Amino acid sequence: MPLRADPNALPRGAATAPDAATVAASHMARFAAAMEARHARRFDDYDALHRWSVEHPDEFWCGLWDYCGVVAGARGMIVLEQGGSMEDVRWFPQARLNFAENLLRHRGDADALVFWGEDRIKRRLSRDQLYAAVARLAAAMRARGVGAGDRVAALMPNSPDTIIAMLAASSIGAIFSSASPDFGPQGVLDRFSQIEPVMLFATDGYYYNGKSHACLEKLGEIVQALPSVRTVVLCPYLGLDPADQGIRDLVTLDAFTAPHAAARDIRFEQLPFDHPLYIVFSSGTTGVPKCIVHRAGGALLLHLREHQLHGNVREGSRLFYFATCSWVMWNWLASGLATGAALMLYDGSPFAADKQILFDYMQAERFTHFGTSAKFLEACAKYDLAPLRTHDTASIEVLFSTGSPLMAEGYDYVYRAIKPGVHIASISGGTDLLGAFVGGNPALPVWRGEIQCKQLGMAVDVYDEAGRPVRGQKGELVCTVPFPTQPLYFWNDPDRRKYHEAYFSRFEGIWCHGDFCEVTGHGGFIIYGRSDATLNPGGIRIGTAEIYRQVDQIEEVLESAVIGQSWPPDKPTDVRVVLFVRLRDGLTLDDALVARIQRQIRDNTTSRHVPKRVVQVQDIPRTKSGKIVELAIRQAVHGQEVRNTGALANPEALEQFRHLAPSLAEDQP
Repeated sequence: MPLRADPNALPRGAATAPDAATVAASHMARFAAAMEARHARRFDDYDALHRWSVEHPDEFWCGLWDYCGVVAGARGMIVLEQGGSMEDVRWFPQARLNFAENLLRHRGDADALVFWGEDRIKRRLSRDQLYAAVARLAAAMRARGVGAGDRVAALMPNSPDTIIAMLAASSIGAIFSSASPDFGPQGVLDRFSQIEPVMLFATDGYYYNGKSHACLEKLGEIVQALPSVRTVVLCPYLGLDPADQGIRDLVTLDAFTAPHAAARDIRFEQLPFDHPLYIVFSSGTTGVPKCIVHRAGGALLLHLREHQLHGNVREGSRLFYFATCSWVMWNWLASGLATGAALMLYDGSPFAADKQILFDYMQAERFTHFGTSAKFLEACAKYDLAPLRTHDTASIEVLFSTGSPLMAEGYDYVYRAIKPGVHIASISGGTDLLGAFVGGNPALPVWRGEIQCKQLGMAVDVYDEAGRPVRGQKGELVCTVPFPTQPLYFWNDPDRRKYHEAYFSRFEGIWCHGDFCEVTGHGGFIIYGRSDATLNPGGIRIGTAEIYRQVDQIEEVLESAVIGQSWPPDKPTDVRVVLFVRLRDGLTLDDALVARIQRQIRDNTTSRHVPKRVVQVQDIPRTKSGKIVELAIRQAVHGQEVRNTGALANPEALEQFRHLAPSLAEDQP
């Protein structure tokens, strides 16, 4: 059998490793065995399997299709049509399939969706109930004239109604796009006005940290500015009365679907592999968000690969990822239905109910796969939460982490406070590819501070600034072979200029992802942050994650952000490192704490990493998905305009950085 685990001992220095029985039972090992038999090959280790997957993409993606049992009207004989460059390829050009049909293939009384809206609202839908709800809504949408290629938008919480709306839209062939209801009106319009949706699903409000937030007034303003919208479907959540808001073309979900209560079957449109499925958006913190169009077949195949092979999600798994409908991890989570997993949906603050809500939910519903952000785990450690002591964590098989680099100390925290030996699958990719380049592997050891491996089918490498592959040093994350979730195109980019500039302008014909990273001696990856946020004091590139790792070990610091400030201001040819810290309540930054922070960084990195200024702030701006917006902070400090602050979860936090700009411009020791 391929991909055998070492039965003798944990590899020296590894944090944990699977035993032979675990490896043998994994989807990864079973897939490898199936491909050995199919192609008369032998894969003695994961490197051999991965090498085959990128050298023979036609065999790999076709084999994945069959292994995962993709439901399709046709697949065809052609897997990949190469064009003149990596930008110009077509996948499965003869195929016909429907994304929703694949997600709704599993029927019966087993759970499909479980939902908690903080500790206030709970819902549960079986597979049959989900199918019936999609059938009613799809029939209502067809009756209202929604067809293939129309855009359907959702301003919704992460609730069952949002999943149902997406499935109904994709069953017809409409293109689905979503945003979370905590966006301000301009943030919503920056996104939806570009794509001109014909139908808008919307909530009347949402809960966050025990408080209710009404959305009807905001919804009226948004609808007024979206003339393309012909129907607004209100999905009640807080139970507010919309009658006095005067929102045009408004109908409640129940009233909209009532004439189609007898609908039992869904007419799944059989569409090309490249038919548009989703429009997702870049963060929009440095300009109007890019509208990234993803193909249905690519999304399905990539997520099947990530769930089954790399995450070992199986039929009956209980899959959770803390995500809002503005983050690509929501799209990733939804695809878990295709494997037969029950989706554990949550909306609200991850620290509701005395900071225990997610662990309460995990225990009550017996999660097998717990997905969250590195920032959440870091915060749990700072708050001294220990679910291993307070909750039953035995059901957790895999802990996913993404959103920012998971530091080595984060691995230690998980094993110490959540579950010893759990498979930590740190993953990294993004909205641009609707998934991951590098991530977990149930057949490999976990090394603290490292992402385990390149994912199958992804020809990932690290290049220096001259475009040469490097090992053991930092460089640019690239991909050298086409993959099926390269964006189909950007909306409103007819000559593909923005598309080319986003990914292919740095290294001709090579996808450059914009992550600053390193390949380790184990074949793993360490992500040091976004390339456009790296620091360059004295011309030396430094990843922000290197500094965060050290600052996170300072007990008094809850959160930090680091930027490179042009210095001196009148001759901005160099930068100095400036660190902003949010301290525990009641604490004030003094010289002793500044010295301790600087010493921690100097002793564990280099003198180049040491911030010249350490400044206390009350809050640090972040995106809706929790990512610190270093570029926006840098713009504010330099007195530049920060565009599209509606994309931020806490835009008011930027004001303190604007006020700090004059003092930071002074030359202080």
